[in-house]
Amino acid sequence: MSRPPIQRPELDGPFPEHIAIIMDGNGRWATERGMLRVQGHTAGVQSVREITTECARMGVSSLTLYAFSVENWRRPSTEVRYLMRLLRVFMRTERRTLLDNGVRLRCIGRLEDLPAPALKALRRTEELTAEGDGMLLRLALSYGSRTELADALAAATRDALAGRLDPDTIDEETLRRYLYDPETPDPDLIIRTAGELRVSNFLLWQMSYAELYVTDLCWPEFRREELLAAIRAYAGRRRKYGGLLPKEEDSGARAGRGSA
Repeated sequence: MSRPPIQRPELDGPFPEHIAIIMDGNGRWATERGMLRVQGHTAGVQSVREITTECARMGVSSLTLYAFSVENWRRPSTEVRYLMRLLRVFMRTERRTLLDNGVRLRCIGRLEDLPAPALKALRRTEELTAEGDGMLLRLALSYGSRTELADALAAATRDALAGRLDPDTIDEETLRRYLYDPETPDPDLIIRTAGELRVSNFLLWQMSYAELYVTDLCWPEFRREELLAAIRAYAGRRRKYGGLLPKEEDSGARAGRGSA
């Protein structure tokens, strides 16, 4: 089955090729409605499905979703067990949606910490979607950016001690090769739901020049229209990467000549 044609929104600026999302507020959304926290996680799956599908159809190259952090293991054991069961079910039930949209799945984090049934379902979905010709979906599971950097440093140190890496040649790109997924491009746009103004140990290395977008909506409420609002906000920004835009350079040059 061929995947649907790409339909990018009309924008007045650039389109984000890599979107990363901190999916926050499932429990809060449920509690505010007199529901159990775990029911918020179930509702959040609907947003995962819709946002993944919409990003794929818009032609987003990469979508990274912060699904479960290393710190989340400290939550009540009943909630953690529910989340792991939900992950296993998601891996099975969403395969057809991923395949129909040409989406490839790849997961990052300390995946060996996941329960065996969840990890097995995850690996099977990665295998079945490996030939997809569309968007790359990354799920960050048992993930923490500081943990990722510590694991990268440990791996680089082992290679240096074994003579496989010359410490004097280490630079930024060397370190990138030791991250969980070296092919992960730096995100253009990072979206955070539920109104919190923090990055929560997510992609700290990769987000150096990412544009941030925060919405007060909790994750179960975040759907296509809010995704489009975030993309339009991104398109209206001007990314300098520490430099100047051409007009600013011209203005500075003229000012310099005028003061000579």
